[in-house]
Amino acid sequence: MKYFCVVFILFGFIACGEKELPKVEIESSMGNIVVEVDIIHAPITASNFLKLVDQGVYLNASFYRVVRMDNQPQSQVKIEVIQGGLKDDAQIERYTAIEHETTSKTGLKHKDGTISMARNEPGTASTEFFICVGDQPELDFGGKRNPDGQGFAAFGHVVDGMDIVHQIQQQEDDQQYLTEPITIYNLKRVH
Repeated sequence: MKYFCVVFILFGFIACGEKELPKVEIESSMGNIVVEVDIIHAPITASNFLKLVDQGVYLNASFYRVVRMDNQPQSQVKIEVIQGGLKDDAQIERYTAIEHETTSKTGLKHKDGTISMARNEPGTASTEFFICVGDQPELDFGGKRNPDGQGFAAFGHVVDGMDIVHQIQQQEDDQQYLTEPITIYNLKRVH
């Protein structure tokens, strides 16, 4: 009887592991980006993101910040990302912050195309997200981008539209903030 239960659980786990992950399309004025959301490895962060998508929170949001090697002269640890979301602190504060899922807990890393949550202190992420341009190991747990060493909460990756991510990152900025933010018309599930 125990053997049967173990086999059943094992097959259940394998079936779960093969389950297709949800995909979300980011519709922007520069073009569309599709991200796969990892609800298995980053359940807290992924569930929060999908909840916000389903509630229409990102309707008319924007990509408003770009970080490149040439626009972070004061940073000793340089990264490359584009950041999007609500931007306005008053709007962001309307949403509950979530528990910080470190990359050491999830096993997800900040590779090229990874989508992750922006934050101040650990446990302050809610609506703002970023997409990595190139591998960004300094954003993982133990990385040096933030003095706390906790890194950021990766929760998925781009499966289509990295060309759009690159185009957004190259737009004109003033101290990392786009002079003309890229409108996010909406985020919607496509699977």
